[in-house]
Amino acid sequence: MKSQSIKKRQLLIEAGIVGAIALLFAFLLPAFMSAFRLKLLGRFLSLAIVALGIDLIWGYTGLLSLGHGIFFALGGYALAMHLTLQLPDGELPEFFSLYGVSELPWVWQPFYSFPITILAIIIVPSIVAGLLGYLVFRNRIKGVYFSIITQASLLVFYNFFNGQQKLINGTNGLKTSTQNIFGVEAGSEPAQVAFYQVTILLLILTYCLCRWLTSGRFGRLLVAIRDDEVRVRFSGYNPTWFKVVVFAISGGIAGVAGALYTVQTGIITPSIMEVAFSIEMVIWVAVGGRGTLIGAIIGTLLVGFARSLLSEKFPEVWLFFQGALFLIVVTVLPNGIVGWWREEGVNMVRSLFGLRQEVVTYPSIDEAPEVQKEREEIGS
Repeated sequence: MKSQSIKKRQLLIEAGIVGAIALLFAFLLPAFMSAFRLKLLGRFLSLAIVALGIDLIWGYTGLLSLGHGIFFALGGYALAMHLTLQLPDGELPEFFSLYGVSELPWVWQPFYSFPITILAIIIVPSIVAGLLGYLVFRNRIKGVYFSIITQASLLVFYNFFNGQQKLINGTNGLKTSTQNIFGVEAGSEPAQVAFYQVTILLLILTYCLCRWLTSGRFGRLLVAIRDDEVRVRFSGYNPTWFKVVVFAISGGIAGVAGALYTVQTGIITPSIMEVAFSIEMVIWVAVGGRGTLIGAIIGTLLVGFARSLLSEKFPEVWLFFQGALFLIVVTVLPNGIVGWWREEGVNMVRSLFGLRQEVVTYPSIDEAPEVQKEREEIGS
């Protein structure tokens, strides 16, 4: 009973912190930041959503995906296609005339509807991720082989989208900044502020979803699959379906992030499916701390703003600074920023203020003179 009350109190504290940060980002920062910086922050927050999805499958389930650019792009293209179709009746998007297309392809037809588009942003990436996951997991492929397959799939989609000139304008992509949404130009300042606030809301909802998935029985099974899949299988569970489900959820999350990123960038092209971008998604989670959720958000924002500021101050050598940042995190902070804070940072701060350090065993045992004496002898 006491543990339940403590858990409820912790959840209330966490909800209060999340709510306060959300209000800060939604109302206070826009008053002090320029339109450019605010738009940049909106992009980083949308990228933090896909980072949460990667942390869900990598940090908790142990599935290192190097192909999440597929699902990210599918969500972005879905919303871009809807915006591109906001034309007078009977007109086709301009690029179709360049390739001699006189009739709208059937793939585009559903995207006239905004509700169907919203569903497609989530469902299409989830289905693709679920099918890919099922084909891989049913054959018990895991580890580095799974990572290679996801990266190979990314290259297949990248080359396919690049070659579809008549269908989705190929390498030129689809521009969204000049299109209208609900009668407002998507690239205008009011629309961008609205997209920014929607991104904050969806980031909170995604965090709550991942927090809910990882805090109960389902989350414990994911961690068990990560740590010892064979034991889970012998315990009577089928890890295949759990991995398929969590991979599909992660794909849907990436689709939402891709749609938000597209409207705040102003264009979507197949370059979003380049290998380097999908690897960078994993780096965000590694920097923040895998298996922490909040670390995925912190890592994304930190890396994003570091890259932006370094490229502005040192345009010729900023990539070296970025590479050094990654090396420092991997070598000095192998568990990421949040992991370091939980393991060492808290006790360092407590010691600075003369407070008793947190202990992982029973305090009475840890503070016993015999135990302290033995610890000193081992240390010396």
